[in-house]
Amino acid sequence: MTGTLTIAGLGPGDEALVTPEVSAALAMATDILGYVPYVARVTPREGLTLHPSDNRMELQRAGDALRLASEGRHVVMVSSGDPGVFAMASAVFEALEASPQWQGLPIRVLPGVTAMLAAAACAGAPLGHDFCAINLSDNLKPWPMIEKRLRLAAEADFAIAMYNPRSASRPEGFGRALAVLKEAGCGERLVIFAHAVSTPEERIETVMLREARPEMADMRTLVIVGNSATRRVGRWVYAPRHAR
Repeated sequence: MTGTLTIAGLGPGDEALVTPEVSAALAMATDILGYVPYVARVTPREGLTLHPSDNRMELQRAGDALRLASEGRHVVMVSSGDPGVFAMASAVFEALEASPQWQGLPIRVLPGVTAMLAAAACAGAPLGHDFCAINLSDNLKPWPMIEKRLRLAAEADFAIAMYNPRSASRPEGFGRALAVLKEAGCGERLVIFAHAVSTPEERIETVMLREARPEMADMRTLVIVGNSATRRVGRWVYAPRHAR
């Protein structure tokens, strides 16, 4: 029997934001792999084996998924948000590149609603003009590279969506990121702190960047820094469609 591997995004949290395509893949799966809290979002059932694992075991998890699929299993690798945005799709293809014996396996990547888009929708339209996304975790890239990308994004006047801003193991990183943006002249830009979007703990807070404090963010927070033209209209924040 030929197995399959599907890499699926579960969206930001609310079950209503899981796409029908992903729901269908989960219903057909024999095995679900992913980071512990993401696997916990999948309802157990007869015939389904859940394989939760630690957050820093991406390549091992990807290799396990490929192996199970090669054994004839119908495997779904789950990520929160979209699997191709700072998530497991890249890890699977990295593992596949090193394992030519599995490169003929049927693999699908199913998109999901990523935190950046869910947060922007809650706030209004802060990504309505050119924007970029930067992962502030330095687990897989050096901090000087993060600072360089922040400076260049500020210089280019992009809105900036910042993933993984602050964790217990690296509490100082987000403060450094804010300092870089202030030094780049972004102090008067609007900043949106979107915590646990689409869950009961959702909280949206908007301040000027000069007022932003590191403790306003954690690992469940998506931070969006507006561009220089971003403005408020009532409780909403949006980026004008016309550049000056």
